[in-house]
Amino acid sequence: MSVNKVILIGRLGADPELRYTPSGRPVASFRVATNEYWIDANGVKQELTEWHRIVAWGKLAEFCGQYLSKGRQVYIEGKLRTRSWEDRDGNKRWTTEVVARSLQLLDSKPQAGSTEMPEEIPPPEEIPVDDDIPF
Repeated sequence: MSVNKVILIGRLGADPELRYTPSGRPVASFRVATNEYWIDANGVKQELTEWHRIVAWGKLAEFCGQYLSKGRQVYIEGKLRTRSWEDRDGNKRWTTEVVARSLQLLDSKPQAGSTEMPEEIPPPEEIPVDDDIPF
């Protein structure tokens, strides 16, 4: 048995980027910051900010594109996925990202021009792996 589950609460560093694969599937990507605080040995408060790459597919991606914006606080559940590619110079590159399965808005900041905003999107059906990721 194994488990691949990630839970994050953090704030968006920028507006999500919503794109569509060549087959027409929506995919949103954005970064979320989480903060950790502690008091060091000298009694000084320290802070560490960790940035997480988030990818959402399908209806969840469309929700992200419509309702999320820089600074919004979100609760995300998903799984880790590592993928690789070759850059322009032929070097192998790797990235690890969170594939979001569900997302909940934690602040009440309404989107400009929006009168109604759902608080939570239910988890979508299992998201298949797509090889035609547009980024």
